[in-house]
Amino acid sequence: MATSPDEQVFLMDIKEIKPDEILDCFGLSCPMPILKTSVKIKEMKQGQVLEVQSDDDGIEKDMPAWCEMTGNEYIGQIKENGEYHVYVRKK
Repeated sequence: MATSPDEQVFLMDIKEIKPDEILDCFGLSCPMPILKTSVKIKEMKQGQVLEVQSDDDGIEKDMPAWCEMTGNEYIGQIKENGEYHVYVRKK
């Protein structure tokens, strides 16, 4: 991967991310996790990371699409035992 001299690339394991805020959306189905994310991220400062916890399978595709629409950074997700942990950085 080529980068310019003033550009840095940081690679890390997603499990090492330390979110600034955690949003519990367990038991909520579409579209509630996205709506709650939208409200919560507005309360956060630029550059902060939000972890959205959900058991709704829809979040797997909905969150990247929402991030693309809103300009926030979709960092990635972990799925373990039917639970999603999705990471978003506020832009």
